[in-house]
Amino acid sequence: MTIHRPVLLALVLSQSVLVEPVLAQSVPVAPKAMPSVAERYALADKYLAPAFDTLLVDAMPRPQFTFDSKGVLYRAGTVGARIFTYYHLASGTSRRIIGEDALAAQLAQATGKEVDPKQMVLDALDYSGGALVFNFAGRRWTLGADGQVVAAPVGPPQGDGGVSPDGRFEVLVRHDNLVARDRKSGREVALTTDGTPEQSYGRTIPQLSDILEQGTEDPKRPVQVRWSPDSRYVVTWRLDTRGVVPLSVTQENPPGSFYPRSFRYIYPLAGAEKVPQSTLYTVNVEDALKRRRARPVVIQVPPEVRLYPDEIKSYWMGGHLRFQRTERGYSKIESFSADPDTGVATLLAREAVKPLVTVTATSFRGAPDLGGELIVSERSGWAQLYLVRPDDPDGGYPLTRGKWEVTGIADYRPQDKTLLLTGIGREPDRNPYYRQLYRVVLDGSQPVLLTPEPLDHVTSLSFDGRYFLDSMSSPTQPTVTVIRSAVDGRILKTLAKADARALFASGFVPPEPFTGVAADGRTPLYGMIWRPANFDPNRRYPVIDYVYTGPTTHVVPQDWASAVRLNTNSVAQLGAIVVAIDGRGTSQRGQAFRLPAYQNLGEVGIDDHIAIMRQMAARYPYMDLDRVGVYGFSAGGYDAARFILRRPGFFKVSVAGAGNHDLRLDKAWWPEVSMGLAPPEVWERNSNMSVAGNLVGKLLLVHGDIDDNVPVTESFRLANTLIAKGRDVDVVILPNTRHFVYQPFFWRKLRDYFVRNLMDENPPPLPLPSGKGMDPVTPDPKQATATLLTTRN
Repeated sequence: MTIHRPVLLALVLSQSVLVEPVLAQSVPVAPKAMPSVAERYALADKYLAPAFDTLLVDAMPRPQFTFDSKGVLYRAGTVGARIFTYYHLASGTSRRIIGEDALAAQLAQATGKEVDPKQMVLDALDYSGGALVFNFAGRRWTLGADGQVVAAPVGPPQGDGGVSPDGRFEVLVRHDNLVARDRKSGREVALTTDGTPEQSYGRTIPQLSDILEQGTEDPKRPVQVRWSPDSRYVVTWRLDTRGVVPLSVTQENPPGSFYPRSFRYIYPLAGAEKVPQSTLYTVNVEDALKRRRARPVVIQVPPEVRLYPDEIKSYWMGGHLRFQRTERGYSKIESFSADPDTGVATLLAREAVKPLVTVTATSFRGAPDLGGELIVSERSGWAQLYLVRPDDPDGGYPLTRGKWEVTGIADYRPQDKTLLLTGIGREPDRNPYYRQLYRVVLDGSQPVLLTPEPLDHVTSLSFDGRYFLDSMSSPTQPTVTVIRSAVDGRILKTLAKADARALFASGFVPPEPFTGVAADGRTPLYGMIWRPANFDPNRRYPVIDYVYTGPTTHVVPQDWASAVRLNTNSVAQLGAIVVAIDGRGTSQRGQAFRLPAYQNLGEVGIDDHIAIMRQMAARYPYMDLDRVGVYGFSAGGYDAARFILRRPGFFKVSVAGAGNHDLRLDKAWWPEVSMGLAPPEVWERNSNMSVAGNLVGKLLLVHGDIDDNVPVTESFRLANTLIAKGRDVDVVILPNTRHFVYQPFFWRKLRDYFVRNLMDENPPPLPLPSGKGMDPVTPDPKQATATLLTTRN
């Protein structure tokens, strides 16, 4: 048997390390001794964020333009110790502001809570006025010239919330109705009077996270109004939840309470007969306060179904209300303009691609100076840009063409008749998933590529449209972050180059992109391979498939930071080859590539994954396809269970985290965007319960007990069905855990499960807890048993 050994060839390009596997050596050699299980677990911890990020320098600078477009704010260095740095565009000078560790220490002191600088989440950062301002822990903070952090006064939101943009008025929710108040005089007027708990005004569906945090089924929520720029009108909605079947949740271990607590809540469910609906209203608040009487105006379109408990989505343009309306099952999405005084709505554009409209390949943007709407549409089979005018809402003029995908409108400059677009798959010299930025002049000419390097480009535009930030990389070439001209793409300044020398010194083996063909024998597919540190090609390795087949995304990373930081790298350290594959049915390869997922989430991608793994093993015989595991999270948890249930002869071990095992118990939007309004037998066929009797291998279900995205009942129902079918199953319920189950105990259980059942080894023993009669370091097992007995007695 010939054994091919990848040799890692490092090329230093502009201080970045490019690593590509090449084939060499064909002489069999005895494998080296495998590191102990404990050593492998320790390395798996080291290669899992946030610890992993300490091995990288300038890998994630998080650059952003300041709001005044005069400079760029970014973080230089290693995560947790990065320095907030400001670069002034006109002068070309840089200024150090503060270190992450110092900022975390000040925030910890100010909030009285521990703040980890490696995991500190800051939002809405800016440095326009010479001071660093940001949101943290629900407050606005300022780092002044004296180097001290000060919290901004707590005040009501402006514009989009209850207070008008000019500060004169505010709108409040009172007993399911809306009340307007003149903030200067205190005078009030009721804007609505017939609201009830099931038909309330200006309220969202209560989210489970808010219910749990506040301990009530009617938590406080921001008022749902959108003010017109002139502070005269608000748009709001009336939410109707009558007849919607509620879900319930029990929190067994609520913090600060000895007793469990239970709540009922509304959650729009896929395939349900009834989901919440909303009706839009406008009110002239200025006139209502003046006349002491309100006249709510109903917007004259049918009520819209609410497929997720999100906020109102509408905006004002030119004195009119703009909004979109989605039909149940995504049969069509329509864009309207409405007169706020009469409620008369004008249809501007309609998207009705068959068999359904794919929301991740469809978007609308008003362009009144062009006399219509800019739409990204799949009507040609590929997501392209069209101009649609109200006199022909179903038509449209194509502004881009081809077998590639426009992924978004980055900027539109009416004075220049110029657009900046993001797109993928147009350039033949690069991976079709690599993101690019284009300039499009609306004269029929071809798009101009502003990111010529054959790499993945993550871009963001300055607010004045003159510059853009570009973080370019590939899975094998570390990230370089630059500032470029938005006119011609010229590089004006290099801000950061990722340095991975410490990572490679640890024995790290970089991921390898892989290209093969689908189970049909002709469709090109893309995947990735992760190997353990100090990889030995003379050893046989089990294979673990990291899976997410949903048609709203793809799982194989295209940029360097994602490729090396993905949890697959940590899992590989167990002593396995980990792979990820984007099979047919996933996104951003055109409609025909995605359509195999339509009403077929339970089958799509399975055989493509198997086909690619067999092609990988043919190239690399050290991949042992007699020992194949699979794991995934959320929809990937559904996939992980589905794979072992549908192909039990190939997949031997599965770990399914927070899986939506029956799509009818999931939030409505995600399944229906793929399934439409499927008949009952189709929902049943796609349920993991329908194939539970096929289980032969080992299946671990992990779920948070208060999951606010995929209800924990999904894993309970699958476990119950498996038990009823006489199958074996392991279940872990994580206490006080919402949807994101990725926490230390989850990783411990996942590792133990694969090590025991796929690698036929024993996991390392947990250290005994320290305390009286207990040694904090794990002692001899026999001595540990004796100590335990002594302590208990």
